[in-house]
Amino acid sequence: MSKTYYTDEHEWLKVDGDIATVGITNHAQEQLGDLVFVELPDVGATLEQGDDGVVVESVKAASDVYAPASGEVTEVNDALTADAAIVNASAESDGWLYKMKLSDTDQLNELLDLDGYKSLIS
Repeated sequence: MSKTYYTDEHEWLKVDGDIATVGITNHAQEQLGDLVFVELPDVGATLEQGDDGVVVESVKAASDVYAPASGEVTEVNDALTADAAIVNASAESDGWLYKMKLSDTDQLNELLDLDGYKSLIS
């Protein structure tokens, strides 16, 4: 069974076992505006919690997306290189950024659940 976590930097990660799918929240994409470019990490890259994992560029600005947990990138959403707007249309499903194999699942205890995230953005 998967569980979704959120960060106070507006990333989400859906965890299934030790694999996490990572993206930005709907709130984040609304703040950024129309995305025009996404720079994804390399498959095989090791990210530490808090590292710059992805750069998203909108018509307004470029922003870093931080790794919500430590691990190795196992897959990236290649569709975004052709059409970054998928993130705007579906930030918390089809607009996922990358998948990673978590190296320290205890880090998930530091993250927010949905209610905590809703409180943060309200």
